[in-house]
Amino acid sequence: MRFYDPTGAKYGLPTYPFRLAPDEYATRRQLRAAGLRPGGQDVAAQLMWRSRRYGRRVRIAYLYRTDRAKPVRPMTPAKWAALALANAARRVCPQCRTDAGYIISTSLGMCVTCAFPEEQRAA
Repeated sequence: MRFYDPTGAKYGLPTYPFRLAPDEYATRRQLRAAGLRPGGQDVAAQLMWRSRRYGRRVRIAYLYRTDRAKPVRPMTPAKWAALALANAARRVCPQCRTDAGYIISTSLGMCVTCAFPEEQRAA
């Protein structure tokens, strides 16, 4: 196997091919799905594979030990309030300064009414 190096002699870290890592390792996303976080630990191993999607380049995903992972910190009331304010700000159109009722698209940068005023007059 091309990327199989469990001792880390070739790549510096224990390296496994895609989907063949032991169960004691997990990526950040896998840890988060399990309600865990790396908790300050260093990268313990890595996955390597050639991606057809990215021009056959070698892709790397870092792995962390699940037994050393810590639980995710709970959201505090202050964090919930800050998140609510941030989401509310994403709903306000910078052009007309009104609440659009939805999160404004970053590609438009303004509400649909301000972005396409001629279509609103025709309707």
